[in-house]
Amino acid sequence: MGLRGSFPSSSSSWVAIILVLNVVVMCNGGKTSTFVRKVEKTVDMPLDSDVFQIPPGYNAPQQVHITQGDHFGKAVIVSWVTVDEPGSSTVIYWSENSKEKKHAEGKIHTYKFYNYTSGFIHHATIINLKFNTKYQYVVGIGHTPRQFWFITPPEVGPDVPYTFGLIGDLGQSFDSNKTLTHYELNPQKGKTVLFVGDLSYADNYPNHDNVRWDTWGRFVERSVAYQPWIWTAGNHELDFAPEIGETKPFKPYTHRYHVPYKASKSTAPFWYSIKRASAYIIVLSSYSAYGKYTPQYTWLEEELPKVNRAETPWLIVLTHSPWYNSYNYHYMEGETMRVMFEAWFVKYKVDVVFAGHVHAYERSVSLLPF
Repeated sequence: MGLRGSFPSSSSSWVAIILVLNVVVMCNGGKTSTFVRKVEKTVDMPLDSDVFQIPPGYNAPQQVHITQGDHFGKAVIVSWVTVDEPGSSTVIYWSENSKEKKHAEGKIHTYKFYNYTSGFIHHATIINLKFNTKYQYVVGIGHTPRQFWFITPPEVGPDVPYTFGLIGDLGQSFDSNKTLTHYELNPQKGKTVLFVGDLSYADNYPNHDNVRWDTWGRFVERSVAYQPWIWTAGNHELDFAPEIGETKPFKPYTHRYHVPYKASKSTAPFWYSIKRASAYIIVLSSYSAYGKYTPQYTWLEEELPKVNRAETPWLIVLTHSPWYNSYNYHYMEGETMRVMFEAWFVKYKVDVVFAGHVHAYERSVSLLPF
């Protein structure tokens, strides 16, 4: 567990690091950017901000986002929302080197939260993709189609350099917009975002106003429609509000953001693993049970021995609440998970643990006896 980031800054968001995986040029933990945002009071962008603009056209798809759709990088989950009517859940896609257009069929979900009813949330998984290939895709078939693209990762292997962006606690403030712009303009060009939890902060609004889930989805579309974001659930995804009759934790998050948890034999979308390039990435949930004999505990106990370091030399763990934190705010909130899992991380030589929750950057020295 050689590097632990507690992300982001003292405002609501921060792109903490660009992580480059390379078997020759190792991540040395050095300074990756001269960008430093001033510490100012966080103010959310108003609903009429340009970054929240609804795309024009009848039933136009919005909040388009993608994530990895299998365990090793040959599938993509495409998600979007329509508001006028359900419309088509078909994704048309093709590689740039081929004129043959293929189709993937999705499913539609809706949910209610207090006095809010969601739009029609579509999820479709594209499978059997080729590695290291650029694909175009279209959603909104039959009404107002919108076209995007993504690039699949290289085949999993030990000699595969790859660049991850790392974002946590993003929100939808003016600082959030600066953060996302900074990530987009970073010359090292992250190919996939490792997102360490706390997405929209809709729960900061009266009655957990889920309109702010919609605005957040439109805000980040400019990045996440074109490259996968690997999701981790944070405390702001809980949306547990019994005072207004909402007693199912993570309801908006699980309806809107799907992950390939079944591919790693997980029983819930809050803990799972993927392989991407030379990295094996394990996502854990700070806000799901992890004591002995719980599903998350049992899954991780069985998962860590499966990692083949000859195939994926980088073993990365994402969670939301940091195990080490010198701030008074959120101090030792991750301690119980540390007690449960740290010995395993040392045993299996986890390279790096990334966390969010505390809005400041910290990192620790290695805990491994190198």
